[in-house]
Amino acid sequence: MLEQITPLILTYNETPNIARTLKHLTWAKQIIVIDSYSTDATLEILESYSQVKFFKRKFDTHSQQWNYGLEQVQSPWVLSLDADYSLTDELIYEISTLPFDGSIDGYFAKFKYCVFGKPLKGTILPPRQVLFRRDKATYIDDGHTQFLQVNGNSAMLSGYIHHDDRKPLSRWLWAQDRYMVLEVQKILTTPSNELSQGDRIRKQKVIAPFIILFYCLILKGGILDGWHGWYYAFQRFLAEILLSIRLIETEKLNS
Repeated sequence: MLEQITPLILTYNETPNIARTLKHLTWAKQIIVIDSYSTDATLEILESYSQVKFFKRKFDTHSQQWNYGLEQVQSPWVLSLDADYSLTDELIYEISTLPFDGSIDGYFAKFKYCVFGKPLKGTILPPRQVLFRRDKATYIDDGHTQFLQVNGNSAMLSGYIHHDDRKPLSRWLWAQDRYMVLEVQKILTTPSNELSQGDRIRKQKVIAPFIILFYCLILKGGILDGWHGWYYAFQRFLAEILLSIRLIETEKLNS
């Protein structure tokens, strides 16, 4: 099965992360990377891996970037990964045992968020469909991120992917502010009855940051992870505050 899979990764200034991600993909015959014109050492790191083939494309939306990447893949199966994802050995072994020509067209994987390399016991990352048949899939935009649409049957993998982003706080804040502009557009232009329960709560602006803080620390057990858990909870709290500020700003400017 591993011989039938091409990992697909998007990058932009991922020097702190990309080598760690590629380290767990040495089994792949080819790795496709779509780079949004990185200005750091990302491309130099990519060039040091013989199986990496990278393309430069100016970023417009996540879905357009991913779909462009799918066009470059030649293998029947695709493993889509962010540049700060690391496959665990258990997940790699599980994937290697999957049937190549079975009835499943896509597989979801679960995540463990890492803070400075330490996997947390409980985070709010939902499972994501990361492994799929190339000819059955397409990406569509969904707020600040993307949604993978797979035409066929899907299943859940038991192994985990580690989400281990080690970029500096300044870069994280920059990215979150960009994301929240898109999230505001989604929340304010989508009819309330079509929003998820979480987005309906976020639309209220005031209570969402405190709910997410309580959820991360207490309901998900983040407090048991010590300062790593508090760090993650504060990250999510701050992200929700940024969203609330953007929502208030947009509503007032458009009133």
